[in-house]
Order: sequence, then structure tokens, then C-alpha cells
Amino acid sequence: MKFEEFGLDNSVVRNIEKLGFKRPTDIQYKSMKPILKGEDVLAIAQTGTGKTAAFTIPILHILKNRRVQKRPNCVRCLIMVPTHELAYQLCEVIKQLAKKTGITTLALIGGVSQEEQIDTLEKGCDIVIATPGRMFDLVSQKHLNLGRTEILVLDEADHMLDLGFIKDIRQMMRFLPERRQTLFFSATITPKIKKLAYSIVHNPIRIQISPKNPVAKNITHSVAFVEMDNKRFFLERMINDNPESKILVFVRTKVRAERVHKAMERVSIETVTIHSDKSQDERNSALSLFKKGEVKILIATDVSARGIDIPSVDYVINYDLPDKDENYVHRVGRTGRGTQKGIAFSFCSDNEREMLAAIEEYTGSKITIAEVDKKELADTLDYSKEKSETWQDILALDDDNALDFDENSKKKGKKKSKKKKRK
Repeated sequence: MKFEEFGLDNSVVRNIEKLGFKRPTDIQYKSMKPILKGEDVLAIAQTGTGKTAAFTIPILHILKNRRVQKRPNCVRCLIMVPTHELAYQLCEVIKQLAKKTGITTLALIGGVSQEEQIDTLEKGCDIVIATPGRMFDLVSQKHLNLGRTEILVLDEADHMLDLGFIKDIRQMMRFLPERRQTLFFSATITPKIKKLAYSIVHNPIRIQISPKNPVAKNITHSVAFVEMDNKRFFLERMINDNPESKILVFVRTKVRAERVHKAMERVSIETVTIHSDKSQDERNSALSLFKKGEVKILIATDVSARGIDIPSVDYVINYDLPDKDENYVHRVGRTGRGTQKGIAFSFCSDNEREMLAAIEEYTGSKITIAEVDKKELADTLDYSKEKSETWQDILALDDDNALDFDENSKKKGKKKSKKKKRK
């Protein structure tokens, strides 16, 4: 089936063709018909399957053909997302699909000036993609009225719950009209997600596309057992062995992101980082440089990179294995998007073996082991340009485990000190 067979608005079909979409994916094919009919939809599908277009395309058709006069500070469609980066990304996709339709779109996020956002809202806006914080700020200031919202979308719903947004979602319902269309899209389904979904949708059409192995077939993924202190040397070698490749490196914490960045800097490898301690301008700049290929290596934490669609990522490297097993699927899904092939590679230290076992249980299959023998280890260490000759260098290279321990100790210390104050 082709997109034009859904009876979509001609301008939307032309934009779909310009973006190179040929035929709908499974999640798009199964979601679009009920959405076009005005049904509530609960859709579950793995990352990289085209969930964004699955709800964006029919929404644009509905808004284009449902003639409603724009009102100041009112929005017709509200899309809730967990991160700033996802809001920006989604806004750009919708703008491309909405060309020459007259439909206006706004990314509503914190960390930037609200003046331009308020100006856009005062003119009336069709689609707002928002993170909870800034949305509630503008609702309380009377700059945003949700009382006439026709369509609500919760995107990356599982991640929103991970970030603790469930209270925000429930509070948001107070501002929305009872009669509305609600679309709920998530990569995973858990009892908690199911309970939330059924509390906000009405007799939804449930669509679940979940293959036995949640890792896409076109992604080759493997793991090597590498001690924590040696990971930076293997990363250096992999980058230098693939100089033209776009490589996304995942680490467990924002502190480790900066440490790996510094380690690569010492061996003359240019990288950019993205994590929650960066300003919005810094995060936007890092993503832009990586997307354009001006910098080939992006080092990211899970929170900042979840759901982001970066074209043509050749390799995903799990420098650290994720704490949550489902995040492994989201990480490796940053490569091999659509019909492209991708490669994911993980480093696993001794103290991460339990995490590896949990990941394999979650995916339902063993991950291919890339053997590292003594000769390869010696060659990799010899290969590195890094030389620790001064006491400053030695301190800079101390054990990564110690850093995590120190960071966790600080958190525990804060908790203990709070308890003492209560006494």
C-alpha cells in the first residue's frame, strides 16, 4: 500500500514524497487508518520503525481538512515529549511534512527565552511539541490555553515515566477538554505504562508490533570483555580504524561523558558531548555538528540521546553498558534506522557482567562475543598515542570505577546529611 491510498491531503502526500518515504512501515500502516477515523490509539513498536511519521502524517491531514479559526494562545494539537532534543527533532520533521499546508508548529521547551514562544502562541498555533516544565509555566502565566486542544499525543511514553513525569501527565489532563483524540506511542509496554495509557485514552485501538528480538534485524551487535581502564584505548583504536564513520558513544553518566571526551582529546580525536549539564545552546550545537558530519564522534548519556533520530550513524558504541536493560535496545537502535544497516559494539568490564546477562534476558538472545586475546590487548595498548609521563597525566587517567564510586558516594553523603538534619 502507498501513502496516497490513505486519502491524504495532496500537499501532505507531496511532502512525504520529497522526504523519500516510499511505503508505510508496519506501525504506520496499522496506525494511520484508525487515527484518520478519529480513534484513540495505543501503539507499541520498537525504536527505528517510524513511529513519529505514524502519528504526524494523519494529524496533519486532520488539521488541514478540519477548518477551525486560530485563536490566540490556543493550540489544536499538543505533543508531549520527554527531552528538549526530541522536541526540536519532532518540530523539524513536522515542519517538513507540513510545508504549504498553512499549519504552524512550535517546540515549547525550557532552557531558552520564552519571549519568542509567547509571541508565536499569541498568534495561535496548530501544533505544539512540549516538555512538561515550560508547558506548565506558560499555562500558569495564561499564555497557553489547552482548553480547545483537539488531539493529544504522548510520544516516548515509556521514557517519560522513567523520568518521573507521571504526575505532570495527570496534572495536564485537568487543562484538556474531555472530548479529544488521544494517541499514546511507546517503544515498550509495562504494567505501569498500560495503567497510565488506559487512564487517559477512551476505547483505544491497540497496536503492538513487537518481534521476538527487540533489536532490529538490520543491526549487527556484539560485545567484547574489556577492563574499565582499557576501554579508552579500544575506543581510540576503533575510531581511528574507521576515520570516515559517524560514531555515537554511550556512557553511563554525564561526568563520564566529559572524561571520555578528555581522553579522546589527549590523543587528538575530536568529539562533542551531550548531557544534562550542558546548556541548550551547547546541546543543539553538538547535535548539529554531529548530524552534519563536521564532528564524527558524539558522546552521550541515555537521557539526552533517547529518541533522537540522527541520520547515517554507522556505529553505536556502548562504552558503558546501560543500567536499565531496555535502554540497550534504544541505544543500538540509533543505528540501522529504517532500511539502513548498522553496527553496535559494547565494552563489558567484569563488574558489568550482570548488566550483560540482564540485557540478554530482556532481548531473549545471546549477544555475539568478540574475543580479545592477549596479543590484541597488547597491540591495542601499544597502538595508543596516549603517554602518561607526568603526575598530572597519571591523575587524569585514574580508574573510571573510582570516579563512579566517588560520584555515588557524594549522592549517598547528601542523603545521610539530610537524615541527620531531620533528627
